[in-house]
Amino acid sequence: MSSIAPSTGAVLAQQRPSPITSKARPFRVFTQRDLERIEPLRRLSPEHRFAMRVVSSVLPFRVNAHVIDDLIDWERVPEDPIFQLVFPQPGMLEEAHFSRIADLLRAEADEALLGEAVREIRAELNPHPAGQMENNLPRLGGEEHLQGMQHKYRETVLFFPSQGQTCHAYCSFCFRWAQFVGDKSLRIASNEVNSLHQYLRHHPRVSDLLITGGDPMVMKTRHLETYLEPLLRPEFDHIQTIRIGTKALTFWPYRFTEDSDSDALMALFERLVARGKHLALMAHVNHWRELESPAVRAAIARVRESGAEIRTQGPLLAHINDDPSVWARSWKTQVRLGMVPYYLFVQRDTGARRYFEIPLVRAWEIYREAMQQVSGLGRTARGPSMSAGPGKIEIQGVTEVQGERLFVLRFLQGRNPDWVNRPFFARFDPEATWFDDLKPAFGERDFFFSEEYRRRWPERPL
Repeated sequence: MSSIAPSTGAVLAQQRPSPITSKARPFRVFTQRDLERIEPLRRLSPEHRFAMRVVSSVLPFRVNAHVIDDLIDWERVPEDPIFQLVFPQPGMLEEAHFSRIADLLRAEADEALLGEAVREIRAELNPHPAGQMENNLPRLGGEEHLQGMQHKYRETVLFFPSQGQTCHAYCSFCFRWAQFVGDKSLRIASNEVNSLHQYLRHHPRVSDLLITGGDPMVMKTRHLETYLEPLLRPEFDHIQTIRIGTKALTFWPYRFTEDSDSDALMALFERLVARGKHLALMAHVNHWRELESPAVRAAIARVRESGAEIRTQGPLLAHINDDPSVWARSWKTQVRLGMVPYYLFVQRDTGARRYFEIPLVRAWEIYREAMQQVSGLGRTARGPSMSAGPGKIEIQGVTEVQGERLFVLRFLQGRNPDWVNRPFFARFDPEATWFDDLKPAFGERDFFFSEEYRRRWPERPL
């Protein structure tokens, strides 16, 4: 581990009083074993509560008191979008999977038998999509793969700090659900600070570091400092942008205002910005309701005061935000609060995808109709974007060429940078929900990149 001490941040924090003078709000979390202790759930039928127990036996569940008390409208449950966002729902498992677990729970099967069934079902849910366990792991000097890191695109390295591989609450759609189920074979994580810094030192073409998880904001500031402080040295001048992927702004806003080391966190942000780093909080926002809480707005304001930028992203999800007016209102709110809409994603092909997925043509229609409702400052959100094996692929529209109806696509990011911004076409398919469902247009056997992708990244053939 690095020997960098957080003393500078602590000193600066002591010099600047926190804007919140009241006692910090305690963090209270609920998991599957606490479902019966969540008072508002008692208004649901026993059958619904049992179904939640079944689903949460397979997919991870975790929620905190802020989400329960401040974000969910319990008068609208179970249709409330935030309730759908965090609580397990009956349709999130395939019928056969649901029945298998339900039968075992009703029979009070022993833990070994239940655990075996759960493991088998999880393995069928594509726990690590887009080849992230095979194709994205970097090497250092030709040695074995570096764990807890991914390097899919030339300019950007992802790092998964071991202290940040959980969240203040879990999103029910999360494509990284496998991080949270306690199976070490499915987990991506590292506390090897020296390996991270050595890798960045040897790759001067890398300009962006993304700290991800889980949620890095569950970490204490002293741990985050250990990873980020060394990047202020001249040898890391090529690291121009530091991104932190987080849901904490809306799921636990007190991380930035009231927690015991919130001041130290803001001081760290200020130091990074003062030394010329572009610091971007990549905030996951799924519905405008998340942004209505006074605590959330106070957190947004404080992060912006530090000089950090907030960019927002999230997937398009059935039951939660599959309405252009929801996205338009969310983007308008974000712009008003000084945030930058960044990405609208297509739900990934993993976990509870069948519950949340939307046909690609409808995803494009929702995006297009939402864009029509906002000004230019709200049109910075790119999408609908699919984070597929070859790269981030955007649906640009639907058109007709020589009597054939087509999807117009392009790469926003690609494993080969030469693919970026190159338009290409796929046959129109009204039922397609993911890139793998699409076929090349004009009778072609392959897309322009397919042969190279198969040759260079054979573990995830197209």
